[in-house]
Amino acid sequence: MFFGRKEQLEDLEALWRKRTSSLVACRGRRRIGKSTLFREFAKRTADAYLEFEGLPPRDGRPVPNSEQLGAFAAALARQTNSPILSLPNWYDAFFWLDKAIDDSRRTVVLLDEISWMGGDDRNFPGTLRTAWETFFHRHEKLVVVVCGSVSAWIQRNILGNTGFTGRFSRDYVLSELPLADCAAFWGAAAGRIAAREMLDVLSVTGGVPRYLEEIDPGLSADENIRRLCFTKGGTLFQDFDAIFNPLYGPKSEFKRKILAALAGGPLSGTEIAARLGEPRNGHLAATLKELAEGGFLSDDQGINPETGVESRILRYRLRDNYTRFFLKYVEPNKRAIERGAFRFTRLSSLPGWDSVMGLAFENLVVNNAMELVPFLGIGNATILSAAPFRHARHGRDGSDRGCQIDLLVQTPRTAYAVEVKRKTRIGPEIEDEMEQRLSRIPLRRGVSVRPVLVFDGELDPVVEGDGYFDAVVPASKLLGL
Repeated sequence: MFFGRKEQLEDLEALWRKRTSSLVACRGRRRIGKSTLFREFAKRTADAYLEFEGLPPRDGRPVPNSEQLGAFAAALARQTNSPILSLPNWYDAFFWLDKAIDDSRRTVVLLDEISWMGGDDRNFPGTLRTAWETFFHRHEKLVVVVCGSVSAWIQRNILGNTGFTGRFSRDYVLSELPLADCAAFWGAAAGRIAAREMLDVLSVTGGVPRYLEEIDPGLSADENIRRLCFTKGGTLFQDFDAIFNPLYGPKSEFKRKILAALAGGPLSGTEIAARLGEPRNGHLAATLKELAEGGFLSDDQGINPETGVESRILRYRLRDNYTRFFLKYVEPNKRAIERGAFRFTRLSSLPGWDSVMGLAFENLVVNNAMELVPFLGIGNATILSAAPFRHARHGRDGSDRGCQIDLLVQTPRTAYAVEVKRKTRIGPEIEDEMEQRLSRIPLRRGVSVRPVLVFDGELDPVVEGDGYFDAVVPASKLLGL
């Protein structure tokens, strides 16, 4: 199955209109569909496709260079129907790859998990640059893609390498699919399934294509989630440990600790360091950046509505819906799941289920903030910021005068305060709650504030009839239903 990525595919197709070869970089979390994107691109537009994947680390150490070269040689032989060569170094490997490229055919070459491929050879980046200049660059119908889930390695060794300056035609950081593309994974059943069911599944999986492929449209949301997350063999029961496996490097364990610290809510860098008992230094900053580039975190800096400038304090939010759900509900029940305790359990009857799913739904909507914008009546106004907003303030009597807005979308003259609600029935009390929050938002002179409601559930007719909210958006609209 392949859905979405229309913008990237159109952008990649434009590369064929050049008269020279193209070098492309692609980064993103595992399971996000990086390799699948380029396979689909090649399937639709190329005549030949060659794929090479690095071998994953063992015991926290890179696989020896000789084994990586052996795997490369085997893949080259298999895809070109030629004998397996003995490759003493990467220069020879790229030399023979170049020989396999036919100038008369559009060819895509994918070097996947390149940080694993070159992890045991300090000269690998330089050799790749030499191969690009000496071999690959001279082809007119060639796209070479360097791809991987370890963004920091690619940034440091490839994109940040002065030898590659000006060489890349494209650099993609692949994120989750928008909600409007996710409904396609239910196939023909999408038109007859309630939005609540789809949204509950998506609140657990996010828009990660590999997870969405596991959906069984014939099962309820409850049963899909139970099968994927609450059975010992379930894909989403196992995947967190697979992604953050210490065998893939010592930093994996540190990343797990950061994500676990954020499972309880957003924190600043200083608060994360304190929670972990770690110094706030370059190591922590680099790891936070890597997790953000991988789509696991968002720094949610946003614009301060009182000053009109970016907030000075970054607050990191656990962006990845699957990771949030796993850490909040699956990991604490891991032993029980392994014993089969959830085999016949109706998940919606579990303690705190509605609260967990409500927060997951809120996170899902915030992640799709730009998909929400067309429904707000903003028109062509410039969007300065779209992020959750938190304002801590106490009155002289010690009372709490702060406010928290699920999502604050700001243009030069208007702040749209978005309340995200998942509830069986949403009554008029939501207007009073929102009015209290609006009264506490610090706004600079000349800026209006408009309340917006994004909801999943049954909305009391009084709420729509009152006209209190400037926009009322059923979440089903974000799914394109």
